[in-house]
Amino acid sequence: MFFFNRVLATTRLFSTSASAQFPKLKSHSGAKKRWRSIASGVFKRAKAGHKHLNVNKSPARKNALGQTAYSNASQTSQLKKLLPYGSP
Repeated sequence: MFFFNRVLATTRLFSTSASAQFPKLKSHSGAKKRWRSIASGVFKRAKAGHKHLNVNKSPARKNALGQTAYSNASQTSQLKKLLPYGSP
């Protein structure tokens, strides 16, 4: 009887039934490429328009485009849904 209970407990412990495992959530590919999470829970990204065609832009505009942009409160809540496991 003791052996049977031990086998039963082991099979419950290492069960691979579908009902025991929840499906993994998929991260949004576009958000994954553009945003990075930081320790405070906010996300950061690079600003667009800084890579090319910079001759026509003023130095102040190029400097502003080179700065890091951070998510606001509404973006952060949406990004947490799009990236459920954070970002790499």
